[in-house]
Amino acid sequence: MKAFIAVAAAALFVIGTGPGHAVKKPRPTPMLYQGKANEDAAKALLEVALIQSGKNGSWERIGAGRVYYLGGLKTEGQAVFDAILSGEHEDSDVYRIARVYAEAGEWTKAKPLFDKFLAGNRDDAKALAEVGAHYLMQGDRLTAERMFAQAFELADDDPWITEHVAGAYLGVKTQE
Repeated sequence: MKAFIAVAAAALFVIGTGPGHAVKKPRPTPMLYQGKANEDAAKALLEVALIQSGKNGSWERIGAGRVYYLGGLKTEGQAVFDAILSGEHEDSDVYRIARVYAEAGEWTKAKPLFDKFLAGNRDDAKALAEVGAHYLMQGDRLTAERMFAQAFELADDDPWITEHVAGAYLGVKTQE
């Protein structure tokens, strides 16, 4: 009887801990990148990063998508962005993806996402200043200055906002 209880206890332990071990997230190891071509190393690391991010880590997934996209692997980056935007997502996800497109110099992709974000976040002074800066650097001074005025109405004592606006007039891209 004692042997049966011991076997049963061991079986329950294995069953109880098995799924926990099976779901263990991968960790970056030197085998992923040492001795590999840069692109292969990056791809292997980004695969791990996406798994580490899980389904609910949209900011982290956008970060991986950004590295893909700006690193020349646009198809992979776009797939990450599309997956996020096609499901339930936060307004901030739209904003962060728009930033990547702007950083890549793709205003035609960034603009509609920025506009969508601002439509639902009219009281975000920092976003108004940053997006206005992008508009100004794209040659739309009228829209930019309207956004700047809105930003200053909401927060006229924030040096970051003032610096975003000043930088835009000198062609300095905003920094996150």
